[in-house]
Amino acid sequence: MTELIKPRRLSPGDTVAITAPASWVDTEQMKAASLYLEKIGLHVQLGDTLSMQYGYLAGTDEARAGELNAMFADPTIKAIICARGGYGTGRIADLLDYDLIRANPKIFWGYSDITFLHAAIGRFAGLVTFHGPMLIDLGKDEVHPLTVQNYETLLHPSILRYTEAISPLQTLVEGEAFGPIVGGNLSLIVSTLGTPYELDTKGKLLFIEDIDEEPYRLDRMLNQLKLAGKLADAAGILIGDFTNCVPNKRKVSLTLEEIFNDHIVSAGKPTLSGFKIGHCSPHIAVPMGIRARMSTYEKVLACTEPGVEA
Repeated sequence: MTELIKPRRLSPGDTVAITAPASWVDTEQMKAASLYLEKIGLHVQLGDTLSMQYGYLAGTDEARAGELNAMFADPTIKAIICARGGYGTGRIADLLDYDLIRANPKIFWGYSDITFLHAAIGRFAGLVTFHGPMLIDLGKDEVHPLTVQNYETLLHPSILRYTEAISPLQTLVEGEAFGPIVGGNLSLIVSTLGTPYELDTKGKLLFIEDIDEEPYRLDRMLNQLKLAGKLADAAGILIGDFTNCVPNKRKVSLTLEEIFNDHIVSAGKPTLSGFKIGHCSPHIAVPMGIRARMSTYEKVLACTEPGVEA
């Protein structure tokens, strides 16, 4: 296991680079969304991949990986924020320079398809990364204040404490658990299985979320995690938002509650659901790799330290 390292916090005037390591984006939308970051005192640098398109990808694998490596190597760039997810990060995992990333620790931020990179960077570079809203989320017609506020924590580090003051939390399995937070998008977690970047959940708090997946697909993915031992290995389980995960192809369906009961509750690990983390609004950012405590009795998820160095 690579020793954990944290990136440094941002200061006013620091440069934040925007990259598209997965699907292509609307460049003009990205320019408009970057105004949010400029308003809080950051300088925004748009990567070349924001104007590239290779099928459904933001440029070739070599172009996307090369830009990400270059951004980590550039000392003038203090943070890297992903423009959007979509698909494609698993294709560039073998092309990233993890020694370079470890030698140049900086904030790396995103979610959805970016889950694969969280797993890869955490495993091979040992860097704390952030599962949080991307630039595309700032370009929507209405952006929740808590979503924007996430970025301000990069200038003024705070310790994550998620309680029911943010959203109602439901207990699926009672108990308390301690461990580093890992996980992200369920589809992407499953896609790491059997690869060098397979997510390690042993003694950790496993977080899952997803969007637009039918219940039978979620059933299949959770069953695969269970068969792979990932649920049994986890110290505790955190369930985020499962937006629009409703029956479509198969109208006669199990409910999400029944699926979670069959796979997650049966694992017997302390479990809380209802976290506004993932494809939702507001979207609360989580430092991946930071040790935290979850308690179903107090309805709380609390990190033990900030995700960045002062």
